[in-house]
Amino acid sequence: MTYQTYTLPNGIRLIHKPDVSAVTYCGMVINTGSRDEKEEKQGMAHFIEHMLFKGTDKRRSGHIINRLENVGGELNAYTSKEETVVYASVLKEYSERAIELISDIVLHSNFPQKEIDKEVVIILDEIQSYNDSPSELIFDDFEELLFQHHAIGHNILGKSELLEEYSTDDAFRFVKKHYRPEEMVFFVLGDLDFKQLVRWVEKYLQTEKQEIRKSERFSPTSYKPLNKEINKNTHQVHFILGNRAYDLYHPNRMGLYLLNNILGGPGMNSLLNLSLREKHGLVYNVESSYQPFTDTGMWSVYFGCDPENAVRCEQLVHNELQKLREQPLSDNALKKYKLQLVGQMAISSENKENMALSLGKSFLRYGKIDDLETIKRLIDAVTAEQLQVIANEIFNMEQLSVLKYV
Repeated sequence: MTYQTYTLPNGIRLIHKPDVSAVTYCGMVINTGSRDEKEEKQGMAHFIEHMLFKGTDKRRSGHIINRLENVGGELNAYTSKEETVVYASVLKEYSERAIELISDIVLHSNFPQKEIDKEVVIILDEIQSYNDSPSELIFDDFEELLFQHHAIGHNILGKSELLEEYSTDDAFRFVKKHYRPEEMVFFVLGDLDFKQLVRWVEKYLQTEKQEIRKSERFSPTSYKPLNKEINKNTHQVHFILGNRAYDLYHPNRMGLYLLNNILGGPGMNSLLNLSLREKHGLVYNVESSYQPFTDTGMWSVYFGCDPENAVRCEQLVHNELQKLREQPLSDNALKKYKLQLVGQMAISSENKENMALSLGKSFLRYGKIDDLETIKRLIDAVTAEQLQVIANEIFNMEQLSVLKYV
């Protein structure tokens, strides 16, 4: 993959992938998420993400909203366990405008208290909306079960009673501690001259160089599987099982991506979909997911079904897990599944916004970007024997935690 990089004197890194397009996609990814919050400040990272749009030293919230909207552009942001991302898409001729705006809200937000008071109400509503969706909420509760007593298990949205107490000073303290230049990557996908791009980021992203701080992240402690049932009085039973899994740098990471895709990925031919939905007609949706972090990971299977079918569905899930543990895939089956995963990745890469976001996150985590051919070679190198070893480790019955909403 052809890309260009540059590091500003203050430590902010720039990565640019040329792309012949009328639209520029750009943004800032910051190595700060909900796992970096103190226990008594849960939800702070997501709260800051919202407040970035509410005023800077030179702009009010209305000016921020209209700066790109008035020229047909879009400005957005999200918070995850380990990152905060602010990004934009805009016509090529307004690229500098987007870069300047993102730089302003990331580096110069002033978190006015009157805006905090209004925005907290909005976030509280977001939390309530989320609580009304058991098929989403169960993932958060399961993460807390899987990573008990560790910040990586905390709900990203935070706790209502804590959010109501947050102030301008709280926001400034969090940003000063975590929004540090060496922890930031500015990414650009578009048809731009790189020398001009460097001049823009030097103009807008330059700050005083700060002393590099040692990361305060601590890896999760030892894991003990748990089985929990919560009465939610829902029409369906919502069920999730899973285990801790490989981190972003583990040599088996690509193998688990492939294995998870086979088991319950987005394809209608996933093993779980074929069994629970197509063959037995018991569920509308069943899926498995694998989420790696910098020092740990999680893998899970989720389904929702009528109460009378819950035990049968759970047994069918275990049947598929047992097959993968005990029976290596045939050469033909493995070849088919590899082609499927590579094809899914190729199609996903056609989404320019997804590509730009992946550009920033990959450079933040690995300091490089692998092209599709490199990823294909990594997938092709995975053997049936390796997948069986991974299945026996991650799908180990004795290591699986279970959470049910009934």
